[in-house]
Amino acid sequence: MLSAIIGVSTIIVFSVFSEAQLEPKVFVTHSGQVIQTSGDVLDPLYTASTVEFDPEKYLRDFNYGRISELNGQTIREFTIIAEDDKIQEISPGVFYNVWTFNGTIPGPTIRATEGDLVRIHFINNGSKSHTMHFHGIHPAEMDGVFESVGSGGGQFTYEFEAGPVGVHPYHCHVMPLEEHISHGLYGVYIVDPKEERPPADEMVMVLNGFDTDFDTENNFYAANSIPFYYQHHPIQIKTNELIRIYVVNMVEFDPINNLHLHGNLYNYYPTGTSTVPSTYTDMITLSQTERGIMEFKYDYPGKYLFHAHKVEFSEKGWVGIFLVNDNPDQKSQTGIDYEN
Repeated sequence: MLSAIIGVSTIIVFSVFSEAQLEPKVFVTHSGQVIQTSGDVLDPLYTASTVEFDPEKYLRDFNYGRISELNGQTIREFTIIAEDDKIQEISPGVFYNVWTFNGTIPGPTIRATEGDLVRIHFINNGSKSHTMHFHGIHPAEMDGVFESVGSGGGQFTYEFEAGPVGVHPYHCHVMPLEEHISHGLYGVYIVDPKEERPPADEMVMVLNGFDTDFDTENNFYAANSIPFYYQHHPIQIKTNELIRIYVVNMVEFDPINNLHLHGNLYNYYPTGTSTVPSTYTDMITLSQTERGIMEFKYDYPGKYLFHAHKVEFSEKGWVGIFLVNDNPDQKSQTGIDYEN
């Protein structure tokens, strides 16, 4: 009976009636088949590699690569490995076959400065062909569309000069494209200006969703993959400290997504290609792969929601909290003491 569920990529564990070995374990596959056994569960779901993803770590984790220099130009080298056989518990009791770059969804946030030479050593350890397509400016042969990299260890080296300034997605571009993106083969590519932006507490938020019953409608939504994570683990920031968020919408199957900030407004820089904000707002709307940079400060301490104003998305996981703490240096910097 267990052989019937080989290859199932999603499973919801409904109940386990007893811890006694002879008590039957009952679970249901995504196709509705009821599985019952009193022995050990040998389904590949439990024997395949599982993904442990930490949204708190990912939020502020930037990969600057292995740095060297040649003829005065900075070279940044990265090794990116694609896999498509991992399982992740994306919500309590809900498991999904994730396709990963370097073992996570999203993949690592790649960061360079405009004019750097970016060199990506790509290894495809998956069972399907995969590529890496970077949004930005690069030669045609580095576009990751026609140069399909074969399964089981295929390799390709992408090399291009970092540009333009801004925040860009990267993703697999093998057809059917929606399958490769919806399973998780994407990440963020940041190109910093040569003249540094003002110091800030910087974060990355990838807005994504998961279609766990394969009907081309998402069942879960999140910022950085785990629904409700930042609601249960609020992001801690300080009053009067500049916050900079690189936000990228990678939700498939839905025409739009959006981001609303409570108790505040932010300067918004679409794609981050200009140093002049396009608007001062508390809500942006994004289509697939649309992205930008948000900058803001909070004057008052407390808890503030941020979420999709598409209520369906927020109620299915795309919601979080900023916990704004008093800045110890605030009074000396601003002359304001909110505690008195």
